Amino acid sequence: MSAEILMNVTPQESRVALVENGVLQEIFIERTDSESIVGNIYKGKVCRVLPGMEAAFIDIGMAKAAFLHASNLKFPKDLFDDDIDKGKEALRKIPPISKLLYEGKQVLVQVIKDPISTKGARLTTYVTIPSRYVVLMPNAKTIGISSKIESKKERRRLKEFVQNLNEESSSKHGYIIRTAAEGVTEDLLRKDMEFLNKLWLSICEMTESAPKGSIIYSDLPLVKRILRDVVSEEITSIQVDSRETAQKIIEFCEKYITELASLVSHYPGERPIFDLYMVDEEIQKALKRQVQLKSGGYLIIDQTEAMTTIDVNTGGFVGHRNLEETIFKTNLEAAQAIARQLRLRNLGGIIILDFIDMKDEEHKDLVLAALGRALEKDTTKTNVTGVSSLGLVEMTRKRTSESLGHVLCESCPTCHGRGYIKTATTVCYEIFREILRESRQFDAKELLVLAAQDVVDLFLDEESESLAELQEFINLPIRFQVESLYTQEQFDVVLL
Repeated sequence: MSAEILMNVTPQESRVALVENGVLQEIFIERTDSESIVGNIYKGKVCRVLPGMEAAFIDIGMAKAAFLHASNLKFPKDLFDDDIDKGKEALRKIPPISKLLYEGKQVLVQVIKDPISTKGARLTTYVTIPSRYVVLMPNAKTIGISSKIESKKERRRLKEFVQNLNEESSSKHGYIIRTAAEGVTEDLLRKDMEFLNKLWLSICEMTESAPKGSIIYSDLPLVKRILRDVVSEEITSIQVDSRETAQKIIEFCEKYITELASLVSHYPGERPIFDLYMVDEEIQKALKRQVQLKSGGYLIIDQTEAMTTIDVNTGGFVGHRNLEETIFKTNLEAAQAIARQLRLRNLGGIIILDFIDMKDEEHKDLVLAALGRALEKDTTKTNVTGVSSLGLVEMTRKRTSESLGHVLCESCPTCHGRGYIKTATTVCYEIFREILRESRQFDAKELLVLAAQDVVDLFLDEESESLAELQEFINLPIRFQVESLYTQEQFDVVLL
């Protein structure tokens, strides 16, 4: 599999597209007025403790207070409550958050999830600082290693080397060895660890003098962060449409990721870089509710506050053999399409997949296996729990930032995100009831109804007879006025 990275950089926003075998798989967007703060470290101040939720709100200098749960809070070991049962190891229980935090307390925190919708940022006190090959975990003891490094010999080599270097160091910390470290020289690993140790010392020094609610460390911008976190050995080229940005990226690579420097190039073409693989067209498709499959089937994707549901339909696909075979082939194709859509739309949280019902157990297993293989390409953590008793596939995908739809769109001002509006007939009957209510409560010589064009047309056409009966019943004339700025659901009944 070959993959390319395309970067479209403007003063307003940076867009990075990951294209595999000529097909857009992921799109990353960062705007100057709403840059991601995930990975940033702040000197926060506790502004409210919620014992009932085992959480606290922390002021990090943003409009909304950030949220810190007790499970993401590091605390002294002497605060553990130990229960010893007949020689067994002590069962450590997390003490109440009111014992750990109080209003006004200063705390060093890191953002693990951007503010989403009405919620503030999510925080942790377990600070981690990533580099190309390792992730530093200050004041921890464990040495972890990426599960994607499968060779036992390589895992042992990397772990032993990092442990030895850590023991030689004056400041011992924990580390996670990243997938990119596979096969790299010990000299590169040493430089990475030394760089992270120096960075942590500077962060500690800044923390002492920094005011409350200030930022101590910010993560790399999108165009550099992608190179550190997403780029793999399958990448064959990195094209940037900004000459200045391309030069900065090359300098960054020569200093930190030397093997990528030769892949970076400036794209000088007059045709927009995203037009090379119809990236903008694919983005527009990713904002639609329906996704067409090549076979003629389709997916329906509905994103809500609580979860995302994906429904699979055969559509125009009728197959060549029998119904079960048609359903099986549609579900297999849908499994591939679903995995791509999750990455492309950056959907996270709870995801419910409603594949077309299959009677053959072997077919169910094959579809789940196909879904699992397709999800292996996803760098974001996913977990498929299997088929529920209702025949639905339940899965989760880690959510750290807004989905593509939430980044590029906002709720419809007409339906306010419902996806539908009342019919003109429904609004017409509501106006009938409002007229009766107003005529009984107040004295008036005439009534004026302000409404949208379609509603007024309905009154004067199909409902004209009912309107005449109503005027006779209340013994008042009723006039209508079209308001072009009113939505179909809006209306006013004015007493004259």
